[in-house]
Amino acid sequence: MVFDLRVVSNTPLTGEKNLEVATKTFLYQIGYLSKGSDPEIPYKIFYDFFLKHPTKSWMVEEIAHKLQVSKPTVYRHLNKLKGMDILEDVQVEDASGQSKKAYRLRYGNLEKAWSFVEAHLKVAIENYGKTVEHIQRLVEEEKR
Repeated sequence: MVFDLRVVSNTPLTGEKNLEVATKTFLYQIGYLSKGSDPEIPYKIFYDFFLKHPTKSWMVEEIAHKLQVSKPTVYRHLNKLKGMDILEDVQVEDASGQSKKAYRLRYGNLEKAWSFVEAHLKVAIENYGKTVEHIQRLVEEEKR
């Protein structure tokens, strides 16, 4: 499984009173939104669907229809959120009664979803540390 998150030095946004500004800034910080590309669609996917309706499960077709974009566009942005492990897959029934895959904010709560992200980050950092220790041992062995 790929876990992908951008980590930058930052100041907590606790002084920001505007929810949209705080959310957009945060999404840039973690790498979901990219400088130089249009943030409208990925932002709307996160904000309008998952943040505003955290317990609702959304099918790709539903998001694509509401935003008037293609399903591949929706999948591209959902995959970024899945790569951060903020979203979870769930099974829902569509209008015809068939079971379909849908997505929702992990645990139906951003703060709880973020604790999952932090756990992945901790493991990734520990593994980097083990790799650095190993490289250092290899360097020392090569000097002998």
